[in-house]
Amino acid sequence: MSHSPVWHPFHQHGLGEDIPLVARAEGAVLHTSDGRAVLDVISSWWVITHCHNHPRIVEAIQRQAAQLDQLIFAGWTHQPAEDLARGLTAIMPRALEYVFFSDSGSTAVEVALKMALGYWANTGAPRAKIVVMEHSYHGDTIGAMSVGERGVFNRAYAPLLFDVETVPFPREGQEQATLDALETACKRGDAAAFIVEPLVLGAGGMLIYSPEVLRQMRQICSAHNVLFIADEVMTGWGRTGTLLACEQAGVVPDILCLAKGLTGGALPLAVTMATAPVYDAHYSADRSKMFFHSSSFTANPIACAAANANLAIWREEPVLERIATLAKRERAGFEAIAAKHPITNLRQLGTVIAMDVDIGESGYLADIGLKMRQGFYARDILLRPLGNTIYLKPPYCITEAQLGRVFGAIDEVLGEVL
Repeated sequence: MSHSPVWHPFHQHGLGEDIPLVARAEGAVLHTSDGRAVLDVISSWWVITHCHNHPRIVEAIQRQAAQLDQLIFAGWTHQPAEDLARGLTAIMPRALEYVFFSDSGSTAVEVALKMALGYWANTGAPRAKIVVMEHSYHGDTIGAMSVGERGVFNRAYAPLLFDVETVPFPREGQEQATLDALETACKRGDAAAFIVEPLVLGAGGMLIYSPEVLRQMRQICSAHNVLFIADEVMTGWGRTGTLLACEQAGVVPDILCLAKGLTGGALPLAVTMATAPVYDAHYSADRSKMFFHSSSFTANPIACAAANANLAIWREEPVLERIATLAKRERAGFEAIAAKHPITNLRQLGTVIAMDVDIGESGYLADIGLKMRQGFYARDILLRPLGNTIYLKPPYCITEAQLGRVFGAIDEVLGEVL
């Protein structure tokens, strides 16, 4: 390609890497303009669930685009949004009665934080402290960065971020330290909410903790009247083996964030779902107590139509069976690789599987991550290691043969870079 004016996210242009031009996609494959067929085993940043260009979702988008493309959502509504809100309340935990639309995972988190603070402000007992978990990532807008891990992702923007209280990640054998820290933070009486990625911390390194810890964290928040926010932007829509990761702990949050796979990954759309008490705190004849948040494309009709098609797929097709089969194949492939190479901490939850390359170098900027990424691309594999952590999170349609090709590429690349 000739020089492009595009500034890409999470990409250091100064390294001079080739940037492929993708012309089309189908299933788990991206077809580039120069004729390559690249296997997308991270679901194009964890968003594609069923497959690229799922026919049912594409058809819904085309049909809706010919009817109503966009509508102001402040005081107006449309049928795709109404259908989606009802569909979500039917499939999600019953206590999550209300659906607020936004555009992305980051904005879903911003909405959740504002809902929590608004709840306390409007009930006459204002609280302002947000409690977070070490190594978390919740997005790249200001509020989302504030409740995420402080480090290379946001160091330059530190003056913009608000203070939070952090509890340690519940590493195996050290879970009680996390629970004790959360108990202490909640006891003080100034905590408005605790926000957490349930069971798996994504950008923090695919760190996995137990459903029992999640259950106990929810109990602590409930005991001290601290709102519990579950950020299922990455973990939702089957990634962990169940529709929501919270299901595995029997946990129902006060506020739930969903995005990425909400439309099957086809279009940007997010929701923040809330319980009746959170909604009721903003329900009043006093206009100053309304929820002050929106964006121009809130509940875009075309995106809602895509999400409704996704819900239909979940209702009518054996999605969880596909996920279970994929998880077994991933495990077998990674175990074979781990037997040949210096691999540590092989871990899996549903289709999220990860392992660390044991080279004495870790962290997002570990040089081995870039070397491996380049090696994978040379073999027509879209795989972006998190530093020395290799992970898979493919579309659920990926075949056994395609996975075999991925495992072979990982084996070869590790042989080259180690």
